[in-house]
Amino acid sequence: MSRRLCALALLSVLSACGGGSSDYIAERMLNDACIIADERPRYMSAMERVERRWGVPVAVQMATIYQESKFQGDARTPLRYSLGVIPMGRQSSAYGYAQALDGTWDEYKVETGQRRAKRNDIWDATDFIGWYMTKTEERNGIAKTNASHQYLAYHEGHTGYARGSYQKKAWLMRVAEDVGDRAVLYDAQLQTCGGV
Repeated sequence: MSRRLCALALLSVLSACGGGSSDYIAERMLNDACIIADERPRYMSAMERVERRWGVPVAVQMATIYQESKFQGDARTPLRYSLGVIPMGRQSSAYGYAQALDGTWDEYKVETGQRRAKRNDIWDATDFIGWYMTKTEERNGIAKTNASHQYLAYHEGHTGYARGSYQKKAWLMRVAEDVGDRAVLYDAQLQTCGGV
């Protein structure tokens, strides 16, 4: 085989392997809701539908997805290792845009009748967030506009939040504050670019 043909074959193989998820959004773009809205109009359509159905603001959904998966539909928790080298499985069953756990995702599918819902589908993931945050408002009295406390309940679960488990986790309180700040930022940006 000629060198040129070999190089072309190698380039084809490498480009097929290195592309990653087609939904990947560059990190620098994640700080601008208008760019996300422009680059991924179906994301915005999904989140706007959830805002109409469940009443969870688009900016709160966006800030939650940013924190959970950086808008990567195939996001998973890191692997755990024994002795530092032997893979022992994932830290949890969290998967997809919303990083929903297996059990909570199953509960969502049963309660909403969305039996074919997939965690790596932005339409299903945003609907899950709307459903979960609606339950949080009902069970814990947290307004859907309160991104920080909604995130705490999202992370700790409804019972964990009610017990105040987050109060002993300074790192989580900081993360929740960041989610709240990001929701405010995204909301302000979306007002300027007409995203919502």
